Amino acid sequence: MNARDPALRRRFRARLLRWYGAHGRLLPWRRTRDPYRILVSEILLQQTPVARVLPAYARILRRFPTLRALARASLGDLLREWGTLGYPRRARDLHRAARLAGGGLPTTVEALDALPGIGAYTAGAVACFSADAPVAFADTNVRRVLGRAILGRTATEREAVEIDGHLVPRRDAVPWHHALMDLGATICTARSPRCDACPLFPICLAKGRDEAPVRRRQAAFATSDRRVRGAIMKMLRERGRIRTKTLTARIRDRRSTGLLAALAAEGLVELANGVVSLPG
Repeated sequence: MNARDPALRRRFRARLLRWYGAHGRLLPWRRTRDPYRILVSEILLQQTPVARVLPAYARILRRFPTLRALARASLGDLLREWGTLGYPRRARDLHRAARLAGGGLPTTVEALDALPGIGAYTAGAVACFSADAPVAFADTNVRRVLGRAILGRTATEREAVEIDGHLVPRRDAVPWHHALMDLGATICTARSPRCDACPLFPICLAKGRDEAPVRRRQAAFATSDRRVRGAIMKMLRERGRIRTKTLTARIRDRRSTGLLAALAAEGLVELANGVVSLPG
């Protein structure tokens, strides 16, 4: 199907937005236009399910309610609140962005994209959800919904952004993108999509066809570097600082010394005089 077709655009928008009006998820970051709070949610949602993000979002905003509050805090303070969410580089990037943004976060894609750790998707999402900018961007759910409907298969990020650019309504960009995300998360799922409940079924090119699953081999968490890194960060959250030899002895994994060095190079821990600590 041609995403440039005016008739298709009208039908697609009408069906999707009508469905969202009745079935959209009530999420706390959708009740604000504050770019800081939206940025916090978008960074938390990277590689983390909504159910785990909800308590973390509330906890972090209680501790750091404004951009200025986060900028004044240490990275160690944020990492303590980050807890067991994983991928702590996200916390580091959020903290760096807060300090570089100065008096307030920008709301244009170009200015947001220039901040550390904020790529094209996050910049587009924050610009859209804070300023209602009709910009195109695509996460995994958007790629799946737009790709299946228009191409008959999940789209690449580049394809989905192009399709989104043709379809996104200029006055309803916020509910449009929330609707795409919700449809992908609850109906047009990666496995076992509920096509009978999908508002786009009559105009969907895939029409219930199964896609070959993409199999990605991933090391078991119990034996992965992520487990060891997580154990190091957990110990530091609890202790604040600890002698390096004591930490490596308690971790009991030959990789701990090398991973400590990697965490220090990433700015997530500090090593000095045989002591390791969270960044001050």
